[in-house]
Amino acid sequence: MGIRAALAVHPETGRGAAARIAGTVAARLRAGVDRLELLGTAAPDSLPDGLDALVVLGGDGAVHHAVQYCAATGTPLGIIPAGTGNDLARGLGIPLDPLRAADAVVTALRERRHRAVDLGHLDGTWFATVLCTGFDAAVNARAARLRWPSGPRRYDVAVLAELAAFRARPVTLTTDGARHHLDATLVAVGNTPYYGAGMRICPHADPADGLFDITVVGHATRADLLRIMPGLRHGRHLRHPAVRTLRAREVRIEATGWPLCADGEMLPGGAVTARCARGALTILG
Repeated sequence: MGIRAALAVHPETGRGAAARIAGTVAARLRAGVDRLELLGTAAPDSLPDGLDALVVLGGDGAVHHAVQYCAATGTPLGIIPAGTGNDLARGLGIPLDPLRAADAVVTALRERRHRAVDLGHLDGTWFATVLCTGFDAAVNARAARLRWPSGPRRYDVAVLAELAAFRARPVTLTTDGARHHLDATLVAVGNTPYYGAGMRICPHADPADGLFDITVVGHATRADLLRIMPGLRHGRHLRHPAVRTLRAREVRIEATGWPLCADGEMLPGGAVTARCARGALTILG
């Protein structure tokens, strides 16, 4: 029996970039499968049963929805990045050019080449990149509301806007049973290194080691944050004395009134416990 795959296209992604190349991508994928179904979303409740592979043409938000389906069913996931951030693709070494990524997916389908990567899990939700709370989550929420500028600059504008109002707050972190009480500006729990369209918040995170890398920015002034933020693109923020790192299989975050997001998707706030699930997601390629 041949390979049955689905291509989920999010046409609004990348200011219409996904829609413009969807036909070309579908034609390339057909060279590697026996049956290809075209879908308008990767939401788990809209996907057919019995797929041998799910391929997503879109950004990190679209991939986040696909991860929920693939983690639950064991279906291999192919990623063709066409969004603003593309942070999961970047973290997994997938080509950021969508047509090159499509060719890589076709090769993986033909050769049945898969690899297992870790996922984070909390309160019934899977995440593949970074769970964050505090300043960075507030920046993400603001960036999502902005209509200008596009691309990574949107996050830069959101950073400047949030600097005016944000303050460090008391946080309790429990990592594999060890409790840490501190004042913090942000906490980022990384399965992969990147968020915010290429910011290396957890630069040493490895999605195949069964552990989270956790970056904590402690009590930081506005001047501190202005010095820390430019280094995020290259991982140099770890040199700042306000920044500390931890590693753990499980982390509980207790903070009052902080926004929370995972894979760039906003989640209900409050105390949360995230666990690293080793090899929970199968990636094509």
